Amino acid sequence: MIVKIKKLHPDAVVPTYAKEGDAAVDLYATEIVKDKYGNHVCLTGIALEIPMGFVGLLLPRSSVSKTSLALANSVGVIDSGYRGEIMLKYRQTGDANPIYRSGDRVGQLMIMPYPKIEFIEADELSTTDRGSGGFGSTGQ
Repeated sequence: MIVKIKKLHPDAVVPTYAKEGDAAVDLYATEIVKDKYGNHVCLTGIALEIPMGFVGLLLPRSSVSKTSLALANSVGVIDSGYRGEIMLKYRQTGDANPIYRSGDRVGQLMIMPYPKIEFIEADELSTTDRGSGGFGSTGQ
């Protein structure tokens, strides 16, 4: 798949795969700023043209566990119509561990196809072994 990318900052890095077979590309920070809520906003200095029928998912890297940061919205969604800068917003959860700096790999981007869903109201749904069992019900 070809995805057009535009550098918005002279230090922007085109996203890269760390290893052959990786599902997501690494995103690099050009700058880290704080928003009015105290979150660390990692600016990547890039904009993308994600094709129609696809979505970009912003995910934390597994190495985030070495920091005191947590992705503020758990998973970011980049719709195909968005043409602005790709940013990741992290909440600082403590002071003991380091935080991201400019130039660091600050997250991952996975681009995936998605189905167009049509919902149909029904009086009944099919039955399953799980049924309506909620949180933790499959481990009992």
